[in-house]
Amino acid sequence: MPKMKTKSSAKKRFKVTSTGKVMAAQAGKQHGMIKRSNKFLRNARGTSELSAPDSKIVKSYMPYDR
Repeated sequence: MPKMKTKSSAKKRFKVTSTGKVMAAQAGKQHGMIKRSNKFLRNARGTSELSAPDSKIVKSYMPYDR
């Protein structure tokens, strides 16, 4: 059976930790920061853990990152 392919878009956007959690960057910081509050920008720093249903979908895109 041939190897399964990893979705290129998923491997660029998500990271699977050693415990199996899926981490993703916070949304809303690509452009238009002038109209966003400082509190929003502060809270949108770094990465956050995806919810369980979303993690299941993302893990199906990356068969070898488990």
